[in-house]
Amino acid sequence: MLWLSELLMQDHEVSSFEELKERIRERALQGELHFGMDVRPPFADTPDDWEEVLESTFYSAR
Repeated sequence: MLWLSELLMQDHEVSSFEELKERIRERALQGELHFGMDVRPPFADTPDDWEEVLESTFYSAR
């Protein structure tokens, strides 16, 4: 299971919401089966509907 907090801690190079979406897409393509959102992304460009956007990004990549 991929947790958002773990991804953010492991990949310090992510500096925007768009980059985060790309990392999530990559992890889904690498075989992660489930995605959990336990923290809000700390980026200035994080939209209000960030949970829906990230969930859609993860599941549409698989």
